[in-house]
Amino acid sequence: MGDATKFIWNMLEQNRPANRRPDVEVVHLLINQYTGPAALAYVEACTVNLSAMYLQEYNYPGYDLKWSFTSVMYHEMTHIWQWYAPGTPSGLIEGIADYTSIKANYYPPELAKPGSGERWDQGYGPTARFLEYCDRLRPRFVAALNRKMRYEWSVDYFVDLLGKPVDQLWSEYKAEYEGSVSNVAVNANLSLWREYKDAYYEIKTRTETGMGCQLD
Repeated sequence: MGDATKFIWNMLEQNRPANRRPDVEVVHLLINQYTGPAALAYVEACTVNLSAMYLQEYNYPGYDLKWSFTSVMYHEMTHIWQWYAPGTPSGLIEGIADYTSIKANYYPPELAKPGSGERWDQGYGPTARFLEYCDRLRPRFVAALNRKMRYEWSVDYFVDLLGKPVDQLWSEYKAEYEGSVSNVAVNANLSLWREYKDAYYEIKTRTETGMGCQLD
């Protein structure tokens, strides 16, 4: 958790305490046995809750359990530290978390290849790959976007930072990879990932309560 936190602070340019969430003093990791479809890992009251079912039964093919666990922790620790004001698209929130896993080299590259996805705020891998593209247009774009989302959300942040509406950016991104992504392979991978998420993973939206962080 410490390594993930330091990585995220650097990625989001939060090395100064003033740039971080003031309500996070201690982060707890709880591993619980869920008896039915439940969260794999979700953030609540500055706690990462991890499903023992996941640890016991799930392992992405080709990656050992330690690697899979670390990948989940980088994703979930991003939720602890990232900013997202009310109204921020959940797909963008999840995309930034998967973007962290990609940048940390803890993301199976075959899950979502660059150019995959149906819309910019689809979430998880497809949105993370789009954010990679935005980072190419403006280095440290994700850090700048995260700062803007501290107090409020606006889709116009893409215009502010990149000079173009997000839908235009998405169209140009898709055009760059047209013909280079196998829709059959990508859809199969995303289907597998969605089944895994649906079975074990529940994301809740954090709201500010003045003291501490709470999920609804």
